[in-house]
Amino acid sequence: MEKRRLGRTAIHVAPIIFGGNVFGWTSDERTSFRLLDAFFDAGFNTIDTADVYSAWVNGNVGGESEAIIGKWLRQNKLKRSQSVIITKVGIENRGKKTGLSAGWIVQAVDASLKRLQTDYIDLYLAHKPDSDVAIEETLEAFGRLKEQGKVRAIGCSNYNVTQLRESMDAATRCNLGRFDVLQPAYNLYDRTEFEGQLSEFCTLNDIAVVTYYSLAAGFLTGKYRTTASLKGSERSNRVSSYVNERGLRILHAMDEISKETGAQLAEIALAWLLKKDAVTAPIASATSLVQLQSFERAMRLVLTNDMMTLLDQTGS
Repeated sequence: MEKRRLGRTAIHVAPIIFGGNVFGWTSDERTSFRLLDAFFDAGFNTIDTADVYSAWVNGNVGGESEAIIGKWLRQNKLKRSQSVIITKVGIENRGKKTGLSAGWIVQAVDASLKRLQTDYIDLYLAHKPDSDVAIEETLEAFGRLKEQGKVRAIGCSNYNVTQLRESMDAATRCNLGRFDVLQPAYNLYDRTEFEGQLSEFCTLNDIAVVTYYSLAAGFLTGKYRTTASLKGSERSNRVSSYVNERGLRILHAMDEISKETGAQLAEIALAWLLKKDAVTAPIASATSLVQLQSFERAMRLVLTNDMMTLLDQTGS
């Protein structure tokens, strides 16, 4: 499978990244192992997680996703060098302030390494900006982790163009390593924050982009079209904001393409992202082997210019 380089780093990832937020949530350990086995057997190589996943589940404390990945890595025959692990630091855990201070980063990275049962993290991300900590402090702490060999590359998630530019300016001014990867929320519905200035800034500065919410928390699978369809779903709180007139217009456009191509809606949503020049690789989750197979089909799906135009115009 052809790999894509993450910006200026030496890391290469397959075109779709497995979203590990489901591990310890909607996917138990046994299912997670089976999914990871199938994912890597298919030629993919990258998993995205965070130190806070999945603290939102009753009884969890955060770190469950990393722990499952760590157990899988330890018992799998796959060489560590054949996998790319992305994890994140700095988001609150059940109201507990963590953030991006140097002191917390030092604690958090060691905890993540222990749970992941590895001695290095391929890509370490600031999960969200921390207005209480100078960006120079965060970049300097990340730089020390790279020097120590605990992380190979650094990046950020949920930064807007102003925050990302400020981080670049600080890196240049203080002779510090910069963020080489951005992880924004981006999909057919959520477009305004990334498209335009932020997308252009990433392209201009060779910043890799790996998108989360690539399927809009499952809405773009077409499964949820009414408020009644959300009843009993683990994702109801996240998906409900998409079930509106605009969201249904997007699904209708995807339905038309589905009729023409035979593709499932999830495949269309991922194929749309794969055709975006600014996107290096979308992140997508799966809780079954059937869902996982859609990743491969999305890569093979050819969206014509007319199809892309329809999706672009409908979702704008």
